[in-house]
Amino acid sequence: MKRVILTSSSGVGLAHADRADMVVPFIFRFVSGPLPSAEHLNRYLGGRALRIFEEIIWSDCVRQLPYVQRLDREGALLWFCETYGVELIELWFDPEPNSQLQLIWILDYLRSEPSIASSLRLRRVDFDLRGADPTELRHRDVRELDIEESDFEIARLAWEAYRAPTPELCSGLLDRPLGQLSFLKPAMEDLLAELPSPTTGLGATEARLLELIASGHNRTDELFRPGALGTRVFDPWELGALLEGLAFGPAPAIAGLDGKLATLDPDNGRGRNAAFRRSRLSLTEFGEAVLEGREDFRRQNPIRRWWGGTLLTSERLWRWDAQRRSLVVP
Repeated sequence: MKRVILTSSSGVGLAHADRADMVVPFIFRFVSGPLPSAEHLNRYLGGRALRIFEEIIWSDCVRQLPYVQRLDREGALLWFCETYGVELIELWFDPEPNSQLQLIWILDYLRSEPSIASSLRLRRVDFDLRGADPTELRHRDVRELDIEESDFEIARLAWEAYRAPTPELCSGLLDRPLGQLSFLKPAMEDLLAELPSPTTGLGATEARLLELIASGHNRTDELFRPGALGTRVFDPWELGALLEGLAFGPAPAIAGLDGKLATLDPDNGRGRNAAFRRSRLSLTEFGEAVLEGREDFRRQNPIRRWWGGTLLTSERLWRWDAQRRSLVVP
């Protein structure tokens, strides 16, 4: 039986675990920056024939297989599976928020292909795939679930909610059953917690950054270390933008971040990494007041940041009250 695994970038180790003939890791980061358009996502899965402007497609991140013709890798993902007689497509997406967003995206895409539904299986990955040992993955027992029509519908509603221009529909997901997509609700709650607090104006990760700096963790390599923050929405390389937002506004909460970061090209990875390593961080007096809840960071500093399909600005600032688990409308 030919088997394909679809997974997030967290699951790249599955390619070395010998659990499938082919492992397809999806590269998109849906938790930061503007979301890719539906057309872009469809081209990604649709193959080289639909590719424009040298965009990456699904097969560019797949290990070369000896029995696969090079030109066949240029085709659409589902066409490839049909051509090579794939009988089982497994979905391996762990609980971290970006992986859960990828899961609802791909389920929403696949729901329009009824012929593929019988070959789909959802693996209940209740552990962190990133960094998992391939040898352990090879033998690990991971529960397999059939995907029901209701699961496709839940994925459609959730993906539509996340792409909406306000976070209201996502907030509504917390009060409804989500079927076999059991990790989606805590992932969505983690995402909502990244909206500014009504008290401090900080998202959960921003608040955690200030807490660690206040406790003496003044080196960025300490803050960027995987798992150091205890939050799971952003990858280490996405934390730099949050730090810059806290350090370079009209009323900085952080001092000591290398000023060159404000002018370096975002694509200058080497220069930016060096500037982060040179930095020695501390809280400003204002930052201490924000952390203690005596000041609101967003009342003093502008914001322009994407949260799913919602563009957060100072004039249109949605907030999340974590204690009441409710949105605060702008």
